Amino acid sequence: MSYADDFNNKRITVLGLGLLGRGIGDVEFLAKCGAEVLVTDKKTEAELAGSVAKLKKYANVTFKLGGHDAEDFSSGGGSAFGGKGPDMVLKAAGVPLDSKEVAAARAAGIPVAMSTALFAKYAMDAGAKIVGVTGTRGKTTVAHMIYHTLESGMPGRGKGFPEFSDRAPRPFLGGNIRGISTLAMLPDVKRGDIAVLELDSWQLQGFGDLKMSPDISIFTNLMPDHQNYYKDMDEYFRDKANIFRYQKVGGVLVVGGEIADKVRAEQSPLDPVVPEKIPSDWKLRVVGEHNRENASFANAALQALGLPDDEIKAGLESFEGVEGRLQFVREVNGVKIYNDNNATTPEATIAALRALGGNITLITGGSEKGLALEELVSEIKKRVSNVILLTHPNYQGSERLAGVLKKAGIPYDEARELTAAVTSALEKTKTGTILFSPAFASFGMFKNEYERNDQFLELVHRA
Repeated sequence: MSYADDFNNKRITVLGLGLLGRGIGDVEFLAKCGAEVLVTDKKTEAELAGSVAKLKKYANVTFKLGGHDAEDFSSGGGSAFGGKGPDMVLKAAGVPLDSKEVAAARAAGIPVAMSTALFAKYAMDAGAKIVGVTGTRGKTTVAHMIYHTLESGMPGRGKGFPEFSDRAPRPFLGGNIRGISTLAMLPDVKRGDIAVLELDSWQLQGFGDLKMSPDISIFTNLMPDHQNYYKDMDEYFRDKANIFRYQKVGGVLVVGGEIADKVRAEQSPLDPVVPEKIPSDWKLRVVGEHNRENASFANAALQALGLPDDEIKAGLESFEGVEGRLQFVREVNGVKIYNDNNATTPEATIAALRALGGNITLITGGSEKGLALEELVSEIKKRVSNVILLTHPNYQGSERLAGVLKKAGIPYDEARELTAAVTSALEKTKTGTILFSPAFASFGMFKNEYERNDQFLELVHRA
């Protein structure tokens, strides 16, 4: 039985549509498979207008927006399914596992699944290999490094991979990727293909539900994050640990040295491998020691996939980075401008500051995550010439950072919008570097981090 048979004529409640495009792709995929789909979200139809408009053409998709009805998650069902309950609930990554809707479904014996984990299950059933990457920092860059190198080296080759009668293996990139529904890639995945998945802690909840882990798993590091969501670091780690918890003999587990003992203590099925540093003569285009460490993780995974060293070296050296991750945007009057929008923790901003050296104008600030700021402020004192702090009524993170900066005797300017921050940075910076690295989440001033990213790029390109 194929994945399409599993979804055809099934009643599926999609819990959370969102604005980023992944939910749209999931719903379209299920609709094309012949499922009867109910989409429910706390956001109103007006807030989700763009997403809803793209799905209106499907007669087998209905909506309940502006809130959730308990009946849509129970065996009794509601009007959406003609009085019947759903066969499955597809939970969006941002919906808490302890939500009352998830609890209602599980109490009724209705399976709750997540799209990236479902993709991995069916892709593995089809004979594809799954490479999963997680970690508090570096997972996006490592996943893109692996995919870029595979894409550069795999076409028409098949070396180190299974035998193929009709086609060469293909790489796919999915998981926590902007605008991409990983589930919707399933029709294109065949035996021998390799899917590289960036997996955050929420997506790994879905792997835990299915009791499965990737064939090759990479766990870069574990640092304080999302403490506004998790009760403590142990709970955060437990979700992350699903990346290795169900691995099988023949798989590979690559971990950062600082978490190797913690992973072993969790009784991982495979002995974790700490990657060796990449050779010093490998010339990366991405800057910073943290990116050389990221390349070491990618190198270990690519070796496990059978790529020869010369192809790995060529792929990693030609990798130009990821948008929003210490991305060089342009130079204005001799001043280089970097976009590090996706630095949503103090540790990520610290890494960016160290990579760029000194004489930096830093644009920073955002909404609270409850993380320590002292080390960030210490690094700012060493390397930053000008601090421009984004302020907003909902930016308690900025407010707390302002207090720590004052205590350290570090002056700063405030900007109530990103336009003013960029203008101020360009006026103040005659030499050196401008770095946009928020160290906090985006919510309040922006809908999400992607809107913040796009606005910053637009402002810089107009400057």
